Amino acid sequence: MSNDRFKELSEKIEAAKLLGGKERIERQHKQGKLTARERIELLLDPNSFVETDMLVTHRSTDFGMEKRKILGDGVVTGYGTIDGRLIFIFSQDFTSWGGALGEMFALKVCKIMDHALEVGAPVIGLNDCGGARIQEGVSSLGGYGDIFWRNVIASGVIPQISAILGPCAGGAVYSPVVTDFTFMVDQTSNMFITGPDVIKAVTGEEVTHQELGGAMVHNSRSGVAQFISKDEKECMEMIRKLLSYLPSNNLEDPPIIDTGDDPNRIDEELDTIIPDVPTKPYDIKEIIRKVVDLGDFFEVHPFFAQNAVVGFARLNGRSIGVVANQPNYLAGTLDINASDKIARFVRFCDAFNVPVVTFMDVPGFLPGTAQEWGGIIRHGAKILYAYAEATVPLITVITRKGYGGAYVVMGSKHLKADQVFAWPMSEIAVMGAEGAANIIFRKEIKAAKDQEAMRQQKIEEFRKTFAHPYIAAAKGFIDAVIEPKNTRPVLIKALEMLSGKRETLPPKKHGNIPL
Repeated sequence: MSNDRFKELSEKIEAAKLLGGKERIERQHKQGKLTARERIELLLDPNSFVETDMLVTHRSTDFGMEKRKILGDGVVTGYGTIDGRLIFIFSQDFTSWGGALGEMFALKVCKIMDHALEVGAPVIGLNDCGGARIQEGVSSLGGYGDIFWRNVIASGVIPQISAILGPCAGGAVYSPVVTDFTFMVDQTSNMFITGPDVIKAVTGEEVTHQELGGAMVHNSRSGVAQFISKDEKECMEMIRKLLSYLPSNNLEDPPIIDTGDDPNRIDEELDTIIPDVPTKPYDIKEIIRKVVDLGDFFEVHPFFAQNAVVGFARLNGRSIGVVANQPNYLAGTLDINASDKIARFVRFCDAFNVPVVTFMDVPGFLPGTAQEWGGIIRHGAKILYAYAEATVPLITVITRKGYGGAYVVMGSKHLKADQVFAWPMSEIAVMGAEGAANIIFRKEIKAAKDQEAMRQQKIEEFRKTFAHPYIAAAKGFIDAVIEPKNTRPVLIKALEMLSGKRETLPPKKHGNIPL
């Protein structure tokens, strides 16, 4: 074969590696952003990336596009490994057409998504895109639709992870939000359906890109994103850590890692961590860290609905999903956002064979007209739906309060939790002692000469009678009342016992969760 052929190939490969050109690459770097390939190199194991469709170009002829072609067409696609495990990846290239999606761009992404489904491997999308390529018209919109369809079909089959590393606007936002987890970089990335200029023209509101759809906005207010990082390097490290807890697909179990932490370790501090005053707050994350392997808790959605805590950890090397109420914030009550946060996380864990360990301390649902008019009934029902349909091992620890309907929905025995444990100071009741006494003994309190003294007497009477875990234990709603210090070994033994759990639901197309 002629050397000219080899030279031609070499020149094309070098041209493809230049993406949109040196000038645009420099502009990308000045904005504090890496290029599409630099991001891949940072995320994957060294020398593991295999690129696909490097020489693809668009085939549009409108608006003089036939004279403007860039090899790769604005996206780098391929596969590689993270911790030796196969993953598929696409990385949008902002230096080419501003990362705008066209027909062939979408075709490249769809091809690697199809391969990922066929072999059962996660897909990671690194997004840095100005939206649809206007010059290609409906072909661009069709490309988005093709990707969305695959996102939905792959949901619950393979893990899908999105990182927003620049702009993500218009139709482009729907692919990341359908994936399982979305990462954003502080001050660099943003997401919105309509940008600041359109909003100003339509509503008169003036807002910046960051105020409208910046990383912290979506991590704390909208709940669209689950993670925020200070830069792209930290973002890639967080993605790698997240994947370490997950299986490659829904037919596998998560990897077991020897953490070296003693499974029989007890922690005396847990015996005194709950305040004596029932209304006094404490940080549930302190309990979680004392129980899990090496105190390593990878929190998901840490800035959104902070009255609920969700995340990943390990018990004796086994991956678990942790769900908890947070007494430090809104007393750990359940509201609309907390309900959505918990339900979606439980459903993800169930889809990918990750056991769920719940730490319950819930006084009820947050009262108020804003919650009722906003649909707390509908949103709260999502939690009970998620737990009730889950077939993975479900273990619950009641640390202090389990009141009313909130007790039922937070992974109780009544929703088929496999093992429920309670600490001795826990209270399981329809409501707190004070509220219950005011209702049950209303006539006696009203008739008493010293109404306040009678009220306090009846509160204490109710508390002694009902505000403890032993009635629930006597009825089999709690499997054991345990000393807090023994929580870790108790959970590990329960988890090992349940490791072979197999449960199937009645045949159906799918349920109808109250969205």
